[in-house]
Amino acid sequence: MKVRLILVGRTERGFVADGMDHYLERVRRSVPVDVVVLPEAGGGDAAHQQRVEGARILAALGPGERVVVLDERGMGLTSPAFASRLGAWRDQGVRQVAFVVGGAYGHTDEVRRRADLLLALSAMTFPHQLVRVLFAEQLYRAYQILAGRPYHH
Repeated sequence: MKVRLILVGRTERGFVADGMDHYLERVRRSVPVDVVVLPEAGGGDAAHQQRVEGARILAALGPGERVVVLDERGMGLTSPAFASRLGAWRDQGVRQVAFVVGGAYGHTDEVRRRADLLLALSAMTFPHQLVRVLFAEQLYRAYQILAGRPYHH
């Protein structure tokens, strides 16, 4: 199974980029990972930015691709439950999963409807840049759980 991370806006330099690189390098030992960076809307009110970025996200998604949208309204899963979901998709022959991290104003309803899974990392709200690092670590953790390695204890 191949993983794609679809991100709105460039990743900030410093600890965010370093953290993502650290965990994605480890994830790539288990599964191929591509990172797709879509441009931010660049102006206008929040609704306008959501619409523009949402259209870009939808255009970037492939047919037949499983889509996981990270969204504060999503389902909260434990790390083992998230790993189990990925393992089930892998075992069902899913070829590609796209994980979508939106911009500063989140996702449109159209993007949410396209999701096979709406996933919340926490009941708390995090900056979209920080979500990138947190999610990269959870993706690594999931593959460690699936491989039966002791990282998750």
